[in-house]
Amino acid sequence: MKVAWRMTLGLMALFAVIVAVQADDKDKEKTLKGTITCAKCDLKVEGLTKCATVIKVAKDKKDKDSKDTVYYFDSKSHKEYHPDICKTPKKGTVTGVVSEKDGKHTIKVSKVEFDEKDKDK
Repeated sequence: MKVAWRMTLGLMALFAVIVAVQADDKDKEKTLKGTITCAKCDLKVEGLTKCATVIKVAKDKKDKDSKDTVYYFDSKSHKEYHPDICKTPKKGTVTGVVSEKDGKHTIKVSKVEFDEKDKDK
């Protein structure tokens, strides 16, 4: 009985560690480098009736099967950065927490930096 109790306790501790590690990975910020633009006006994404601020990350050149990935900004960041990029896409980096729902990538933005040559446009 003592052995079974110890094994159960050990498995519970292992499960707790696994859950903690997965939760930590979920909220980890990532930095994406690409073109910050409007999904409706520039990328002509079908089905959009309103503008949407996105960063388009180029496909991995080493992987023939990979495609460009589009990450939609959260609503607060969309409002803040959209006037700068709607008609004039800019290269830059976006840092934030990435998530995916129903095949749509989103990023809760904490920082946006435009490339030097695109800052004055």
